[in-house]
Amino acid sequence: MTGYRQLFRTREFTPLLLSSAAHTAAQTAAGLALGTLVYRATDSPLLSAVSMFGASLAQVLGATFFLSGADRLPPRTALAGLSLAFAAATAVLAVPGLPVAAVLAVVLVQGLVAALGGGVRWGLLNEILPQDGYLPGRSVFNMMSGLMQITGYATGGALVTALSPHRVLLLAALLHITAGALARLGLTARPPRTGGRPSVTATWRTNALLWSSRPRRLVYLGLWLPNGLVVGCEALFVPYDPAAAGALFACAALGMLVGDLAVGRLLPPAVRTRMATPLLLLLATPYVFFVLRPALPLAALCATVASVGFGASLVQQERLMALTPPELSGHALGLHSAGMLTLQGVSAALAGAMAQLTSPATAMTVMALASVAVTLALAWADRRGGTSPAAAAGPDDVGRIPLAGA
Repeated sequence: MTGYRQLFRTREFTPLLLSSAAHTAAQTAAGLALGTLVYRATDSPLLSAVSMFGASLAQVLGATFFLSGADRLPPRTALAGLSLAFAAATAVLAVPGLPVAAVLAVVLVQGLVAALGGGVRWGLLNEILPQDGYLPGRSVFNMMSGLMQITGYATGGALVTALSPHRVLLLAALLHITAGALARLGLTARPPRTGGRPSVTATWRTNALLWSSRPRRLVYLGLWLPNGLVVGCEALFVPYDPAAAGALFACAALGMLVGDLAVGRLLPPAVRTRMATPLLLLLATPYVFFVLRPALPLAALCATVASVGFGASLVQQERLMALTPPELSGHALGLHSAGMLTLQGVSAALAGAMAQLTSPATAMTVMALASVAVTLALAWADRRGGTSPAAAAGPDDVGRIPLAGA
């Protein structure tokens, strides 16, 4: 697959993309509204960060108990039903006077739902595209996500000021309903990718199989840890500059869009496969300078440049798919998504707690330095285990050639 035009000639690609766009816009606007609402009520950086990213904390439970459904449920029905569940939860969050404890409980329920949704969505994308189409396809989805985040944060910030956080949450619930309708009406009714009923036992067994290979373990850790620690920096945008948080989030989304375009379309494969570590270092390094408390223009520039590094995930996902049997693609990608979002939630909570004790600027710098250290450690571990692909892989990986550079 040589270009983006061929992606849009695939019949189900466009409705899946539009459904995901509505879902991302809804999550973006709702997250900013909820973080602002909780910060106004509590004046707590920790609670504000957890309200925005706390759903990610529940991803580990979803990945532990429900992820086998990613390949064992009909994709169209699952995506439509999950969107309606998100709509209902977001509408509950819009209820005026909801206690903060109840807000956090609903956010955690959303995280349980999201763990399954990621596996279903990305497994379906891998199914409807040819083998060489996943990376450009995921690149388009990531760029769409960047655009929706730019739009969602910019529009959401304006609406939160002009209307109220509660009304923005109701608008987000309507967007989730739209995402469900697009999935139900635009996707083909496909059977599950693998047989059997979803179960906790099946989830644990497949998780253990995916984790049994050292090359896959390193890819998963590279997808989860550096990324998650940097999201801890982003989780402090509201307490760092409450009036300009929407602008900082929008700039970060713009940088992510640029990175995904560069990796997915502009970099030749020979270069792309070596770019994971440099991009992860770029992802963290600009946030080191937040200890100097830069003013908004420089802070926005740092956020934009740093987020170009999120393009590393495309390189890593390409390697993960090369190491994974096709019938487990949904589960493998769901585990990636759930683990990544879990670490993002944990990092947001850690960053919020650190900011509570020190300052948002100091906490952002500490999280960035931790991300740099983890990236360098994983790169060293990958070089140290630099055996041939067949020797490094587990029994299920024989004949699958991993890509270099993760």
